Amino acid sequence: MIARHTIEHQLEFRYTEPVEASVMTLFLRPLRDRVQVLLDSRIDTDPVGPVFGFRGPFGNHGHFLDHPGAHRRLWVRSVCTVEVQSTAKPPGRVGTDGWTELKREAADPEVGIMLQPSRFARPSPVLDRFVEARGLRPSDDPLATAIELREELHRAFEYAVGSTAADSPIEAILESGRGVCQDYAHVMATILRGWGVPCRYVSGYLGPAAAGTAESESHAWVECRIPGIGWVGMDPANNSIPGERHIRVAVGRDYADVPPIRGVFRGGASSSLTPKVTISREDVG
Repeated sequence: MIARHTIEHQLEFRYTEPVEASVMTLFLRPLRDRVQVLLDSRIDTDPVGPVFGFRGPFGNHGHFLDHPGAHRRLWVRSVCTVEVQSTAKPPGRVGTDGWTELKREAADPEVGIMLQPSRFARPSPVLDRFVEARGLRPSDDPLATAIELREELHRAFEYAVGSTAADSPIEAILESGRGVCQDYAHVMATILRGWGVPCRYVSGYLGPAAAGTAESESHAWVECRIPGIGWVGMDPANNSIPGERHIRVAVGRDYADVPPIRGVFRGGASSSLTPKVTISREDVG
């Protein structure tokens, strides 16, 4: 199955009084890889200002936007078309020597860095209590361990939009039991790293389940390093293996590495942001 997605991501910033020198980085353009083909990508702004592409850490492609003039409103629109191919479902296990092979692969610095704590995926006494209370333990197989954890986190938490913020620590979802996709991803990454499974955070979109157009939003999941297979996606918020609906934009250690947008402006105004994401899907193969 190959799904062609056209993603329109609009961001409207409004300020209570004129501001100057709005500067921001954007991670909105989908990645190119063996299962994703990027057909088209552009970014428009109003007021018009320069937008520069750059290659960021972990192979991500970002954009830098600089608007020096006075403005009370800034509108940004990213439009991308990408084809995503579904992949074969991984086996449930990789064998009893999986942990030994995993240690060998983690000696690669690009893999090993995904074992290290990061800003939003870090050890916590609250997390320790959660793991103990739920009886979470690694099994004798790293892939089976990741699948079991994904299923358990899906059961443990309630998906509740607005229950956490972009900069919420993992304690927020662990204590309330309510969160959104990035919270699920941060908890899963932290636990797996503590067990010795390299795990990276994926920022992207979740397209419609069938052909058509739907309003959407940014999405997040994780990819676990599995010996003999490579990076295997796990979506704990949906308890699924990512497929042709999952559109990868950027990867990092956690949300702090790859926020869809991050910026500052000069001035004493207050600001508000209104995002809107629309995704159209066409099945092409």
